[in-house]
Amino acid sequence: MKRLIEEISGHNHAYYTLDQPVLSDKEYDELYDRLVAMERETGIVLPHSPTQRVGGELLDDFVPHRHLARLWSLDKAQNQEDLLVWHARVLKLINDYNTKHPEEEPLPAPSYVVELKFDGLSLNLTYDGGRLVQASTRGNGVVGEGILAQVKTIKSIPLEIPYKEGIIEVQGEGMMFLSVFEEYNKTAIERLKNARNAAAGALRNKNPKMTAERKLNAFIYNIGYSDNIRFQDHQELVAFLRDNRFKVNPYIKFFDSIEEVAAELTHLESIRHTFDYLIDGAVVKLADMRTREVFGYTDKFPRWAVAFKFEAEETTTILESVTWEIGRTGKLTPVATVEAVDLAGVTVQKCTLNNIGDIERKRLKFALGTSVFIRRSNDVIPEILGKVTNEDDGAEIVVPLVCPACVTELEQRGAHLFCPNRLGCKPQMIGRIAHFASRDAMDIETFSVMTADQLYDHLDVHDPADLYDLQFEDLIKLERFGDKKAKKLLEALEKSKGRDLASFLFALGINNTGKTTTKVLADHFGSLDALMAASAEELTTLPDIGGIVADSIVSFFADATMRRSVERMQAAGINPIVERAAAPANTDHVFYGKTVVLTGTLSTMGRDEAAKKLEALGAKVSGSVSKKTDFVIAGEAAGSKLAKARELGVAVIDDEAELVRLLEGV
Repeated sequence: MKRLIEEISGHNHAYYTLDQPVLSDKEYDELYDRLVAMERETGIVLPHSPTQRVGGELLDDFVPHRHLARLWSLDKAQNQEDLLVWHARVLKLINDYNTKHPEEEPLPAPSYVVELKFDGLSLNLTYDGGRLVQASTRGNGVVGEGILAQVKTIKSIPLEIPYKEGIIEVQGEGMMFLSVFEEYNKTAIERLKNARNAAAGALRNKNPKMTAERKLNAFIYNIGYSDNIRFQDHQELVAFLRDNRFKVNPYIKFFDSIEEVAAELTHLESIRHTFDYLIDGAVVKLADMRTREVFGYTDKFPRWAVAFKFEAEETTTILESVTWEIGRTGKLTPVATVEAVDLAGVTVQKCTLNNIGDIERKRLKFALGTSVFIRRSNDVIPEILGKVTNEDDGAEIVVPLVCPACVTELEQRGAHLFCPNRLGCKPQMIGRIAHFASRDAMDIETFSVMTADQLYDHLDVHDPADLYDLQFEDLIKLERFGDKKAKKLLEALEKSKGRDLASFLFALGINNTGKTTTKVLADHFGSLDALMAASAEELTTLPDIGGIVADSIVSFFADATMRRSVERMQAAGINPIVERAAAPANTDHVFYGKTVVLTGTLSTMGRDEAAKKLEALGAKVSGSVSKKTDFVIAGEAAGSKLAKARELGVAVIDDEAELVRLLEGV
């Protein structure tokens, strides 16, 4: 078992840290399954086994952890002038020391290392005799919270390292890569607001299984404590980290002059959004370790390092009002209107507030008319971080007792408010119909929320099944509906009747089920009737389907209204099928055996159709770009994945006509 664990750990390092897999997924799964079988047979699970990465037990609380060495904050340079002030201080300290200690070897002229300043959650990992024995948050720098079970779910963090000679604490940053964040939100029941909060929330979640679902990553950049090992310079430290299987960010640059550092910081700020993770600046350090020891620390900061902050993506503005929007599940979301302010290149007027718990936690209950901090990350809707002052000096944000749309008494479930009137509440019904017609669901072309609203008001379309009763004569009477638009909608509705089972199940909007779950259901049951007859016990035998999801599915089909809606759609000719991928016939095809990533909008066929065609040709369609990616197919408005592909030198196909020719074998 020890030999097998070592072999699997080596493959994990190659795959998750180096992006250089040496085994196929099938071969890796065989090794992993063999270890699981041995653990089951013997009843023994070694502490560093990779099977322990996904915990299933809910933790009662976080245990405080006292760091062996303090985790320091960094002094900040807000601009190039601040950087030069720090540099002048460095030169003075070196000169003073060399003048006062003529008998010692003089400190060398300063040389510098520039690293990225990640916008995630600080991690402190303790290894004893080579094994990961504790992981904690930064906390106050002296005491943090133990999150070992959560950190074990991060596959790029080794559970065991080659260095066995003593205890070390390594420091790094936990994060959710932007491509993973984007993929997660495609199938999430509740969309995540931004990647930083997604990572921080996952690592401080008491259920490690939920942490594992976020597929977090981590870069390691420092050794805070060691009872044995010492380094001459930063290059040696980085080499040690890499030799011990830690994931070190590839962006580390060394310079001999502060002018070169300043030029690099300007360049780095211009490309900050090309990385597949959030950064909010860079860290400039002296490379020589002896100089670091001589310089030491102030009460708060090391004198040998400074954080260079990029242009702020946070600012202050006035919170003017809060309204409550109702989604298709009945959940109410508070949306804030703020005094218009420019932030990160856009004018911001709307901000998210998540839920009642968010308002209370950020002390915003009495904040109307007062100054608040807001933050914007990439293209995510800006978020209110909190009040500028700690005073309750504003007007009250009034939490509604009844639904703003249908006046039904609201229910509070956890930190969220819900309207239980799912069949008579207009926003819920419009949301449900719009979701049913969306691209990842029934993919009804030309359909929008505005269309759903218009059909609801004028043609009594109050259920997705009502869509299939629409007639041409009724549609052309509507405002903005001419012959062409009416025919196009009816044609799109007719075409949607042939959607596959997974898409249809996703379109139904069953609580607690996303695209991944509906794909599992479709593949297992093969037909709608078989699924509708399934028991909760049978459902829980499927991968990633627990009791809550199983109960949601059974309850949905047991509901007379929902069942009648499904039966009406079947009577209208909807025949959801399971498409079985045929074995690829041509092993010489350019896409056979290749890893392909799709990003942006494809106008000719759509990404789902393109993915199916690629898989039929023997390609593996992936959601994230790495060194093992063979092709990135970029449509319109391609974002961070295209940028990463160019950064890694991955082949990019950005001409849709060329893609069509390649798919056809030309």
